[in-house]
Amino acid sequence: MTQTRIAGVIAAVTTPFDKHGDIDADAFIEHGRWCLDNGCDFLNVLGTTGEANSLSAAQRSSLMAKAAQGLGADRLMVGTGTPDLETTVALTRRAFDLGFAAALVLPPYYYKPVEEDGLFAWFAELVRMTAETPVPIYLYNFPQLTGIEFSPALSARLAQAFPERVHGAKDSSGNLGYARELAKIEGFAVFPSNEAALADVDRDGYAGCISATVNIDPGSSQQLWRDQKNAGLLEQVRGLRQAIAAHPLIPAVKHLVGRRTGNVVWNRLLPPQLPITDKKRLDALNALNVRTLADA
Repeated sequence: MTQTRIAGVIAAVTTPFDKHGDIDADAFIEHGRWCLDNGCDFLNVLGTTGEANSLSAAQRSSLMAKAAQGLGADRLMVGTGTPDLETTVALTRRAFDLGFAAALVLPPYYYKPVEEDGLFAWFAELVRMTAETPVPIYLYNFPQLTGIEFSPALSARLAQAFPERVHGAKDSSGNLGYARELAKIEGFAVFPSNEAALADVDRDGYAGCISATVNIDPGSSQQLWRDQKNAGLLEQVRGLRQAIAAHPLIPAVKHLVGRRTGNVVWNRLLPPQLPITDKKRLDALNALNVRTLADA
């Protein structure tokens, strides 16, 4: 398998559901293509924004196959992490078989606190059990939800022990000081979850960003990736991010994707997520001056 270097602007894409709670693959492919055609270098599918942990392994596997066929797997990173090793191994092997560019793997997040040696042992087993299907692995750091942080020391230890497999991390902690420490690890690609960090790529050594709000205006993020010193563009990107993140993030992103497409499937979420119904929140979202929405 030829490994693709992952870098640049990456949308953590959301997942549409029909009235029965089943994944609407056609709507998913349409939105993914739109993101790739309008500024995204890659997509992260089946992450937090994609409600992956509300889906069964079978549902995730099915969407992986449809995404690979409809979007081109070499431009996709896919979330494969679950609390149990067997399911994580199966999904990670599936990612390789389908040709995905990388697997994004959460830590085993049920048991905590947990020693770093235990986390290292878990990932060592994942690497060993997927040795014949060696898709690149990126660590997914989201301590607000998992209760576990990949320390810079543990991240470096994994990258040094398995340099052919552990290639980097997505950091959703929002702590850019932490992200800068990760980026000091040799050969370790770090993706903050806020596209405003694209203005600091050269200074801080990031490989790009992986962000939920890139779903809405990937073009401006791509411009910032290419023109990091553009202060006006940075303010535009940061302002949109802050305006969307002022609301429950996944429902807000889905509402705005629905506004662009006119497709009601984007207004549906899987419990415990709920759609936004508060009129003030909806008015604020609908008032956003987003270039791509205005032009849609």
